[in-house]
Amino acid sequence: MHTPGDASEPTVAISTITNTSDDAGFEPTVAISTITSDGPSSEDVDDLATAPVVHEKPETSTDRTTALLQAARAWLNQDPDPETQAQLRVLINAVDDGDTAALSNLHSRFDTRLAFGTAGLRGEISAGPNRMNRVLVSQAAAGLATYLRRHAAAGVTPSVVIGYDGRKNSQVFATDTAAIMAGAGVRAILLPRLLPTPVLAFAVRHLDASCGVMVTASHNPPNDNGYKVYLGGANHGAQIVSPDDKAISTEILRVAADEHVLHLPRGSYETAEEDVVHAYIAATAGIAHTPRAQVNAVYTAMHGVGWDTTRRVLEKAGFDLPTLVDAQIAPDAAFPTVAFPNPEEPGALDLAYESAREVGAELIIANDPDADRLAVAIPDLSSASGYRRLSGNEVGAILGWRAAAMAPASDPDALPPVEAGTLACSIVSSPALHAVADAYGLRFTETLTGFKWVSRVPNLVYGFEEALGYLVNPGTVRDKDGISAAVALLSLVSDLKSEGTTLAGYLDLFSEKFGHFASGQISVRVSELSTIALVMTRLRESPPTHVGRIRVDEIDDFRWGLGELPPSDVLRIRLTDGSRVMVRPSGTEPKLKVYIDTRCTVGTLVERRSAAQAALDELDRGMRTLIA
Repeated sequence: MHTPGDASEPTVAISTITNTSDDAGFEPTVAISTITSDGPSSEDVDDLATAPVVHEKPETSTDRTTALLQAARAWLNQDPDPETQAQLRVLINAVDDGDTAALSNLHSRFDTRLAFGTAGLRGEISAGPNRMNRVLVSQAAAGLATYLRRHAAAGVTPSVVIGYDGRKNSQVFATDTAAIMAGAGVRAILLPRLLPTPVLAFAVRHLDASCGVMVTASHNPPNDNGYKVYLGGANHGAQIVSPDDKAISTEILRVAADEHVLHLPRGSYETAEEDVVHAYIAATAGIAHTPRAQVNAVYTAMHGVGWDTTRRVLEKAGFDLPTLVDAQIAPDAAFPTVAFPNPEEPGALDLAYESAREVGAELIIANDPDADRLAVAIPDLSSASGYRRLSGNEVGAILGWRAAAMAPASDPDALPPVEAGTLACSIVSSPALHAVADAYGLRFTETLTGFKWVSRVPNLVYGFEEALGYLVNPGTVRDKDGISAAVALLSLVSDLKSEGTTLAGYLDLFSEKFGHFASGQISVRVSELSTIALVMTRLRESPPTHVGRIRVDEIDDFRWGLGELPPSDVLRIRLTDGSRVMVRPSGTEPKLKVYIDTRCTVGTLVERRSAAQAALDELDRGMRTLIA
């Protein structure tokens, strides 16, 4: 049972009686206990009873519309972007003419605002505080500048390095940020051109900056953009976590309330030299030894910014350049060949499969648009495309095995003593990495979802997340990095080829050594975020005793934190067969996500696969019923 730190908060706690007998008919009992607050005291009630009654005139729909139009016109007056100005004028005029659809649209833009959190900002590019636009970004930049000045040491001028990708408005958001930061007394350094997110994460440490800002929406739909924030110094260039996000948000909201964007002072900013890019290329190429065999690979940048930097890294590391998916190599903010520029999405790798078939490729590697993620596919004759995309858990496990094998052994008697390194992954990623850490005498740490947590693990050797994110070079980049992961994977495949085997054979060897792990995911996109909250509430208030035909052993609720993990809207369901199910809302999209992991360590390789897959299928069916 996990209870909140504040006993005045009403909570529902879930506990489970575990089956410790051999009785096959035993039903695990899931108990619900509710802790309620005491409510008002008798003195409070008396005060309420004798207080004068004030009758206020109820607000009418006309009043609300008038206030909404006032807010929209005030926003319009400080918007420097002709495109979003025009959008807003059309809406305002339509509302004035009685258009109810336009009124609803305006409410969706102004009734709330995009919240600044640990993921920064992310949303659709359009007018209004609940969208990504130049007004919102300018307010964010000014608020962040205030935060940096307040937290700088006495006599020290804080600094920020700013990067941007090839999405719509990325460059203008970046230059607005640089100018406003400079005008606020922060040393602002803009990267020399559009570059991958890992280069920005590297630059924060390389330039010893107080802060980094990356303008990107990663693999979101084409009309989205975003604003990621990293902190230097003691944070080592990692993404922000609480309470820094809340402190920054407070400053942003103050700017939004008190300042006119067009009146914010702007200053001169610096443009970084190409040296920072060269340093990233050298550091990333250095994680691979000279190739023992060249690999016939295909590469796609998914219309993003990854190829130029990846090409230079591969050349420096000594690899032959891969065959390119020409239609997806150049940055293109429209992402014309894919519905979603996410290599996990169905159809996203179709052009890569086509190119691979043409050249008989041994390997497909794909970056997402800002190149912080890596997708991998290998030949598979049973697939209609001739190739199978490996899951993030499969790639994460084999890169973790590579990292563990290369990690120095602990030596407490050395001078200085050598501690055992740590492998880390998020709580929704495969338990396979834990098995690897145990086998090599390394520490293992689970974190909440997001590389803002994985990257902060002490003495980190390697970290990954099932959503195609891998941190293979923590000494230089404290974030997921799809380029360094590609280099590490190519180096591994090169070694395997020189030994006469393949990545498919290596995966089989992994299953024989550590057990066969099977993973699956259910992702439900919703039109209303309230739907997700309803499902999470139902699972908490009426917790399942079975998932499919497999009995529930224990349910952990992370709402109030668990162990050393901070609070998070996550449920973990442990099954009596050793399987695990995680349920959580997506942090970046209107989706409910379910992660299923099974393992089998007995029998032949074929038997292990079959048993793990059978359990996975049963849990998939069961969870789809539970969240319907």
